[in-house]
Amino acid sequence: MEAVLRNLSSTVELLAVAARSGEVQQWDEQTVSRAFHWARYCELVYSRYHNNRSISRVMEKHLQLTNTNLRAVFPGYREVCFSELSRCQHVLLVGLLNNPELPISIMKMLFDTTSPVNIKHGQYEDVTGLCSYIIQCKSACKVLTPLTDLSAAGADAEVQAVMLMERLGALLSQGSEACRAERFLDSVLQGCEGASEHFCLVIAAALLTGTNSAAQTASADFLLDWLQQKHILMQHMCSSLPFALLINLAKERLKFRHVYCDVLKKWASDMEYSLSDDEWVKTSSNPTVTFQKLTEHFVALFEACPSLRNDVEKELNDLKISDGDFDVRGLSVWGDLLSEINK
Repeated sequence: MEAVLRNLSSTVELLAVAARSGEVQQWDEQTVSRAFHWARYCELVYSRYHNNRSISRVMEKHLQLTNTNLRAVFPGYREVCFSELSRCQHVLLVGLLNNPELPISIMKMLFDTTSPVNIKHGQYEDVTGLCSYIIQCKSACKVLTPLTDLSAAGADAEVQAVMLMERLGALLSQGSEACRAERFLDSVLQGCEGASEHFCLVIAAALLTGTNSAAQTASADFLLDWLQQKHILMQHMCSSLPFALLINLAKERLKFRHVYCDVLKKWASDMEYSLSDDEWVKTSSNPTVTFQKLTEHFVALFEACPSLRNDVEKELNDLKISDGDFDVRGLSVWGDLLSEINK
């Protein structure tokens, strides 16, 4: 029993290090695997002894002593009670994801999607892709649950968005420098190479998550500020996301509304009139956006945000005047755009 108690204390200390120590910067895949091995050990101990009242009392007292020692080392330490040993792997995973010192290499390993995670009898034999496996399970639950208002972003994107915002919130709330949160978002963007449309859905779902706390609002504002610097990604969002999502974002996020509008004006400024097609066409940066689609974007935006219409129409009219203020089709994209919008 002494050996079991020592192992319990060591594992609880490990949980504290995983959640609150900068030592995780030195962790590699093997270290993380060993950590989950000990977390599984605690779950097995709980499973075996939780119905034995005399032994569980001894373990509870020993845990109290360990928690007291850890409170003296880690400010804000959250105690681990005996019942939480039944889900020790979950506690470990949450602690790791909320630790701003967790290296990007471990994050990528946990979210690896190249091979299925090795699950045996409900236990994690290999932690590679563990978070991806959890996302799949949660997404399946969300799809199978009768929801009255399923997100237009999709279950996968919604679950990933929650995890993205939780990680971003942890980085911002624990005194980390802003550049660390930016590096985290940059690494996620880089990791989504080849799956940019899905990443756009994740960002949209993240920005539409609740703002019930100052921390959630701060995370959303930070994500929007970061997005403003990623011009290509922002243009891709505006061209690939469903209208419903874009309009919801414009209504919910004032900053996104203005950036969205700037993207639309950028698309218009890049158009030239094709005599052969008798239409305004995109030149190079985003050839998939047609003049008709551009008009639909503006109309939908104005219908959702009427207060925006007067200012934008005045700006478009000023641009038309700078082009000569002609009312002849094909001479000014701004004049033709205003004409189509006001039909």
